[in-house]
Amino acid sequence: MKLILAPIACTMLMGAVSTAANAAEYPNRPVRFIVPWPPGDIEDILTRRIAEEMSKQTGVPATVVNKPGGGGVLGATSVAQSRPDGSVIGSFVVDLVTSAVVGGNAPYDKDAFEPIGIFLDYPFVLATKADSPYNNLAELAEYSKDHNISLGHFGYQALPTALTFQAADKLGIKIASDSAFNELNCAALANGDADIANTTTQQILPCLDSGDVKLLTSFTYDRLIIAPDVQTLNEATGITQTLWNGLFVKKGTPRDIKEKISAIAQQALQSPEVIKLQESTGAGVYWTDMDDAEKRIELDYESAKKLSEAM
Repeated sequence: MKLILAPIACTMLMGAVSTAANAAEYPNRPVRFIVPWPPGDIEDILTRRIAEEMSKQTGVPATVVNKPGGGGVLGATSVAQSRPDGSVIGSFVVDLVTSAVVGGNAPYDKDAFEPIGIFLDYPFVLATKADSPYNNLAELAEYSKDHNISLGHFGYQALPTALTFQAADKLGIKIASDSAFNELNCAALANGDADIANTTTQQILPCLDSGDVKLLTSFTYDRLIIAPDVQTLNEATGITQTLWNGLFVKKGTPRDIKEKISAIAQQALQSPEVIKLQESTGAGVYWTDMDDAEKRIELDYESAKKLSEAM
């Protein structure tokens, strides 16, 4: 037994030393941040700011790779299949680690990732053309009794979609048809692809600024600073779930590496560019550390299970 245990103990010691050395030297190879959506939205902009800060502080190239598809699952899967060394970092919306797993739409389980931190309260909204004959969810419900309403969303596995249907059920909004899109911008509403769109303020900012589009509700904790008269989903329906985005790495990544990523991200999010983005879009940018993020994910996972059962 001694002859067997000695080399095992030696191997374990060497592994511990190697892990500590890797953490101290991180990053020792180029880093990729995976954004599982097309470029240009708020999480993409903020993740690019974090990647720039990492390159600046470490001298090692850090880039953002956009991998849209499958409602974000394609990009998340690539992170789940990466090495647990911090060389691949996912920038994920809440449903990729909750409702996508609950609904069986992801080829990974809920413990495939570990959070670095949560940094964004998404300014998700339900929007419509400015000349639509309804200005809030109650008026939309009344209008939908005698008119066909089409909804544009980011896929059935996306949490905002589930929350929209839950709100429709609560208020009696009749949705005649719905379609999934990778992007829901001004053109989707202007072209009549959807009467109402489940999207983010960043994607429709030009037509919000021009007055061609208006908001019916926001899926945020507080009212948007750019639309203080628009009720939150909670105010309109009592639904309390909000939408956030965070940084994730593969399970097993050393804590020292995660802490280094966290420190860089927090510094990046304090930049003037980020403050300007908050003011123009209503995005809530903050930092929830990895331990509190894990607790929040557990709560949201349980909420996703209940929402899935209700759906």
